[in-house]
Amino acid sequence: MPDMLEEIRSNTALLAIIVRAGYDKPGISFFTPDELSQQLAYMHHPSGKSIPPHVHNQIPRQVDYTQEVLIIRRGKIRVDFYDDTRQYLQSRILSANDVILLVSGGHGFEVLEEVEMFEVKQGPYSGDADKTRFPAISAEQLKLQE
Repeated sequence: MPDMLEEIRSNTALLAIIVRAGYDKPGISFFTPDELSQQLAYMHHPSGKSIPPHVHNQIPRQVDYTQEVLIIRRGKIRVDFYDDTRQYLQSRILSANDVILLVSGGHGFEVLEEVEMFEVKQGPYSGDADKTRFPAISAEQLKLQE
């Protein structure tokens, strides 16, 4: 069984954070350091907990790279991780209710079972200008850690 919370790294670079479906901790758990442009947290509150009404203040932010969160609703998908030089590192399988924040490096996907998922990322999406595609690994190169 994989850990409920896993950081994927290439040397010191954070590539991704995976939160498995079974993760459960009371209160608020932030998984991301403050300097990331995409923040990821888990919240588990008891019945009757009150979160005061609020608005978010306008604060200018600079986003240099797109970071995205995938929420697997149904099915199974393999995520292949690459470093910034496009060198393949390793892979993980995500299943229903797993969540992943893709922070840096490259990534590719192989759908193993019909998948439904949500994607959340900074916008607006710039189409082909938003990403550089490169060849995927072959089945012989696969390094799957479960």
